[in-house]
Formats: sequence, structure tokens, C-alpha cells
Amino acid sequence: MYRILERHGETQERRAHRIHPVYAKPELLANGLNEVWIWDITKLRGPVKHSYFHLYVILDIYSRYVVGWTVQQRESEDLAKDFIEETIMKYDIPPGQLLLRADRGKVMRSKLVSTLLEDLNVSKTHSRPYVSNDNPYSESQFRTLKYRPGFPDRFGCCEDSRAFCHQFFAWYNGQHHHSGIAMLTPATVHFGQTQGVLTGHQTVLNEAYRLHPERFVRYAPKPKSPPARAWINPPASIGEQT
Repeated sequence: MYRILERHGETQERRAHRIHPVYAKPELLANGLNEVWIWDITKLRGPVKHSYFHLYVILDIYSRYVVGWTVQQRESEDLAKDFIEETIMKYDIPPGQLLLRADRGKVMRSKLVSTLLEDLNVSKTHSRPYVSNDNPYSESQFRTLKYRPGFPDRFGCCEDSRAFCHQFFAWYNGQHHHSGIAMLTPATVHFGQTQGVLTGHQTVLNEAYRLHPERFVRYAPKPKSPPARAWINPPASIGEQT
């Protein structure tokens, strides 16, 4: 029977299969502040099993500065819409300048959020399904949060989680020396203090070189500068790291 079917070209798959769309690899570039923001939601464990609080975070990929965050009892499109709108209004972003990046969660692709971004003239883009590398800055920031000493296994209530996050993000923005921006703090880069801080670093290095030149074998030391651009999935020809 199968030989007869093959001879007549009838042996192909006859079941209906779902056709998955092809998602292009996104390549996003930020040359300065408030050009590309990413946002995501992570769960914080509540007081009992299967209870959670939801942490919403928006981060500028150029400076690594967390421009907005909130902890809520639930994950919903109306809360996300209000949170995004308040953050954009807070920084007075000109229409057409900002691109907002997110994964493909239900809230991220909701009609309320999409309509808001259209009204504010903010571009949007989404990660490919199940590809964490398309949203690396959020993943890295959440890892810093949850692996920081003192992060509790569970929070007693929503107010507890908000109090912890208030302290964490103050530290993250103002004191955390980020390896992705030459060990500067996100606040230093975001508020245009980079050159002044690097000048201070150079003064200290010059004095160290004057006192102990034998410690520097090749040349006088210079402080490392943060990247001039921030990429998500840089082209292979560029080879920059985010």
C-alpha cells in the first residue's frame, strides 16, 4: 500500500500542523539617554505558598538607570498602562524619541498599553518568544535584585516588598558600580556627571603613578570610559557587548 501511495505522490504528511511565524532578530541601538527603555514584570514571593507580589520596572539601556518601578498586588494591563504613562510624563519625553522594549507577555501586548504608546508617539517592540537574550538588561537587573545579600525568601505583605525595593533601587541607581558602564553608577551616567567623575578618577590615578610608577609596567593609567552606545543584539560586524 505504501509503495503504491509513494508512486502516486500520496505519502506526504496529511495532518494539519501549526505554522509558527518567523521572528526577525531585533537589533536595537541607543546613542543617548531616553532613546530605548525596556520594561518587564517579575514576581516576588508573598507570605504563603503560591502568593506573589508583582514588581514592574522600566530601565534605560544607555545608562542602566531604573527610571520607574512599582510593586502591585496583581499583574494587569490597566496598572501597566498607568505605570508607563506616569513614568514617561515624569521625564517629559518628546514625542517620537522613545522606543519601549518588552517581552511578549500578555500585559506587554495588551490593547491598553499599545493604545497608550500610540497616543504618546512612543515606538514599541517585543522580544522573540522564549529568547531571553532579547531582553538582557531586565534579566540582569532582576538577577542583581534577587541575588543581593538580604533579599528575603518571602515578603510578609505588599508594603514590605515596596519598602525593600525602595532601598534597593536607591542603592542600584546611586551606589551600584555597574560593570557595563565602566564601574560608574547609573545615576552618574543618567544625569550627565560622567566627565566630572572620570576627571576625579584621573587625578587619583595620576597621583598614584607619580608616587609608584613601578606599579604600572606599560604606561600611565587612564580610567575606563563607559560605552558610547548601548545595543540589544549588536550586529556581528560590530561585536560590541551590551
